[in-house]
Amino acid sequence: MASLPFKEGGKMVLRALSPSGWMEKCVLDALPQATSAMTGPDLPPAIAHGFRAAVNEAARHVGATAPNPPVGCTLLDRDGAILATGGHHRAGTPHAEIQAINQCRARGLLDRAHTAIVTLEPCNHTGRTGPCSYALAATPVRNVWIGLRDPNPHVAGGGADYLRDHGRRVHVLQPTGPQAAARDLCSSLLAPFAHFTRTGQPWITVKQAVDATGAMLPPPGRTTFTSAASLDLAHRLRRATDAVITAGGTVRADRPGLDVRRVPDHAGRAPRILAICTRTGEVDEAYLDAARSRGFDVRLCTDLAALPDLLGRAGVTWAMVEAGPALLAELDARSMWHDWLTITAGADGVDHYNIRVRGGDVTPLHLLPEFSAVKE
Repeated sequence: MASLPFKEGGKMVLRALSPSGWMEKCVLDALPQATSAMTGPDLPPAIAHGFRAAVNEAARHVGATAPNPPVGCTLLDRDGAILATGGHHRAGTPHAEIQAINQCRARGLLDRAHTAIVTLEPCNHTGRTGPCSYALAATPVRNVWIGLRDPNPHVAGGGADYLRDHGRRVHVLQPTGPQAAARDLCSSLLAPFAHFTRTGQPWITVKQAVDATGAMLPPPGRTTFTSAASLDLAHRLRRATDAVITAGGTVRADRPGLDVRRVPDHAGRAPRILAICTRTGEVDEAYLDAARSRGFDVRLCTDLAALPDLLGRAGVTWAMVEAGPALLAELDARSMWHDWLTITAGADGVDHYNIRVRGGDVTPLHLLPEFSAVKE
């Protein structure tokens, strides 16, 4: 069980939470204050609930969709009841809008569809799948709510414009006022993909575990000093990311597995990349063979400055760092991270979590209920 800071009466207090699985219990149970803010006069309660359902469904597949973004779509009837909720599973499979439409059709409910809620602007081009804007326009849907515009400036607005041109009322969530909380959920979901689209480089999350004194070295005979709940959390984060970054020194000292074991991994996802930072370019071949046998696509990086581009060229949108203090210090000195999760093992056996976010407060970590209210 982990103790987390929450605001009560303007003060930060600690409250115990039992960490739960990514996706299974996500946004619907988190952020009670934000949830009420989402039901202001400019965002009907049914729309707010639809956005939470769409984010939850998309979040179930975070870590499996790269290089595509995780997206969710909810279809409502005229009274605001949810008819279907779809999420994008993997690149090359139907997008969230198509999933929701197909579910609705299979249930014989498509003629009742009146409102579509999408976390990201529907695509308006033909790639490995057809345009989702066309598919929505071919349904009885009259209203479309969009969480975020497409971050690609070359296509942003195309899907919304197509739907407007075909008689649909299109609403895009605003960053302030009663719509802000719903938009923030969509931003957290999209943060790695949006950064990747803008820069061609991945979002980098650092996970650091320390003891009560701030040391990273576990007691003799142990490989960790954090709780079972925090170990589960680390494996959920691995599952959500496209790459794990570690150091050659960590490999030599600990020979870490770094694969997903404590929770089910995504079935059929592309091989996760294991990026090993080593100035010499030398890593024990037996370790590399073992890592490949665990399903990793292993990449060696001898120039840390080149790491983001190396991962970006491989289509990595979100990478997680699990390494020792030397690599973490160098990443910090170079500002080569976007959010930093510190897990502190308390003397009482309760782990404490802290998140730093560089350059703002949007982080995909806020999708997890453990972190929905955690900030530096």
